[in-house]
Amino acid sequence: MPAHDEEDLLPSCLATVDLAGRMTPGVAVHMIVVADSCRDRTASLAAQAGAAVVEVTVGNVGQARLAGVRELLRHTGDLDPAAVWVATTDADTLVPPCWLSRQLRHAARGWEAVVGTVKVTDWTGYSPQVQAAFAEWYTTGARLPDVAGWHPHVHGANLGVTAAAYLAAGGFDALRTAEDHALVQALESAGRRVLRTTDVTVVTSARRDTRAPGGFGHFLARLEHGAVAGPC
Repeated sequence: MPAHDEEDLLPSCLATVDLAGRMTPGVAVHMIVVADSCRDRTASLAAQAGAAVVEVTVGNVGQARLAGVRELLRHTGDLDPAAVWVATTDADTLVPPCWLSRQLRHAARGWEAVVGTVKVTDWTGYSPQVQAAFAEWYTTGARLPDVAGWHPHVHGANLGVTAAAYLAAGGFDALRTAEDHALVQALESAGRRVLRTTDVTVVTSARRDTRAPGGFGHFLARLEHGAVAGPC
């Protein structure tokens, strides 16, 4: 997970990721935090929580995710990439205990990537109208005929892919935003088996102090002003 000055939210995120790892017995889990241009205790708190820490000064979420996956592949270099699962999330996100086990269950059925959804539980600072608008917008058109659970959204906070498919698609691009969309598009264009499903959901932040330009926080700001079109 990429993290920029996340000392306040990161510990809770890592606790949920650690629990998700412990809920997948028989699987070696490598928890990796990429501390990007941090001026606070992000790196030290990540290390205290048992994560491997990669420190960079790029100010770029795409490059940060790229560095994190590169570190994971270094840890798992003796394994077949097809047997390595790359799961990404964000430092302001809480994953459920079943997060990894459900992704891996889909992987066992032949899916090479799993694209999950997000929900917001803390709407502090937003009006009830914005909450209702988000709920309506997020679910509108979220299903195709006869495709249960399909949705159009892509979130780096809730994404999983085999290392083999990730490498074949070229990995994360060094983009300041939408690096997750670019990867999923590359996977689908390459004919990889990509599952978009609503049965893997994480809780993410609706904070106004956003990190990635054009990311989820900016999407909510646009929604607040009635200027949103297309999936986030």
